Amino acid sequence: MTMMHVALFVAVLGVLLVPAQASEPFPFGSELILDAAPMPGSKRVPMLEIDDDGAAVIDLWCASLRGRATVGDDSITIVPSQTQSTQCEPERQASDAALLAALADTTQWRRAGDVIELSGSTTLRFRLMTN
Repeated sequence: MTMMHVALFVAVLGVLLVPAQASEPFPFGSELILDAAPMPGSKRVPMLEIDDDGAAVIDLWCASLRGRATVGDDSITIVPSQTQSTQCEPERQASDAALLAALADTTQWRRAGDVIELSGSTTLRFRLMTN
């Protein structure tokens, strides 16, 4: 082997042995806003906040409720509490039910900067509130 081959081998080996960087941590205690436009006639967009102890606050299109979350390295389980009946239009109530079902079906999370994706049967994209 020439010196150039040895240097190249050592450089490649060094890259392979460097531990992978840890992914960005879950943003506990931060407000996450659903990456969606408000429904017509409203300014409200669903939000999610999960504290370090697993307490969750879930603001849907119409209703708000609490729940529990268990967050692992890339796994997540959200167990919402029962919703209270609301004075919203049937369309918003149906959207609340669909979003709540998607959150309850969430099994994994992934973060890229200010974007947090929750996935299960559906992928929900949230943005970290930075203001």
